[in-house]
Amino acid sequence: MMTIGASIRVSGVSKRYRSARGETVTGLSTLDLSIASGSFVSIVGRSGCGKSTLLRLIAGLETPSGGSIAVDGETVSRPPNSVRYLFQNYSESLLPWRTVAGNIKFGLDHAYRRSAPARRAELSATIEDKLAEVGLAGAADRYPAELSGGMQQRVAIARALAAQPKILLLDEPFSAVDALSRTTLQDLLLDVWKIHALTIVFVTHDIDEALYLSDRVLLFGPNGSGLQMDIDVPLPRPRHQIETRRTEEFLRLRSDILQRVLSTN
Repeated sequence: MMTIGASIRVSGVSKRYRSARGETVTGLSTLDLSIASGSFVSIVGRSGCGKSTLLRLIAGLETPSGGSIAVDGETVSRPPNSVRYLFQNYSESLLPWRTVAGNIKFGLDHAYRRSAPARRAELSATIEDKLAEVGLAGAADRYPAELSGGMQQRVAIARALAAQPKILLLDEPFSAVDALSRTTLQDLLLDVWKIHALTIVFVTHDIDEALYLSDRVLLFGPNGSGLQMDIDVPLPRPRHQIETRRTEEFLRLRSDILQRVLSTN
């Protein structure tokens, strides 16, 4: 089933925290940002620049100190049903006592718990379909501890897709896997994005990864100072792990972003 991505509008959003000493800490300075439906946007920047803060705000997991966020024109005041958030520590987001199928079903139990047998059969079919889509056909009865890190992240992606979201928010989802698994997962994510016409907001420290995946890369300044660069990525699709990364345009964009990152304190 095709889903259609949702637009995101960030209007004058800021986030401040109170430190243990009672001091005010800026997590994100005032930010205005529009993300088009169906686009793939990556956010890069130094640690503490507000990347993850913005994802949590879009996901409705935190409330802005100022401004507002809208998904398809509706103000976010709680976690939207159309949004799914994939965390960096994927192993901690999976329930170790549940099978792969059980982990995917857990997020959908509210819709199927009291449903007719036909609906429960539909759920089983959905689980099998999503596992096949992420390359884990036949893994439904395995437990997370029996899977590699890359396979566990595939389960997390399958669980998100089963909920038929319009928006995927991913917070450094591939940083804990080996290099080969990372490239495979990158291409899997591009396939998922294309097939389901999702809107994806992807946080990473890896400039190369951001450029390879995205239509647009946002560079956040240090210490929550906000948007420093907004770069369109005109690299043609489909992309190739070797050919794309050695084009002149890819190398130029990489150099421009890296130079700006290194010039900030």
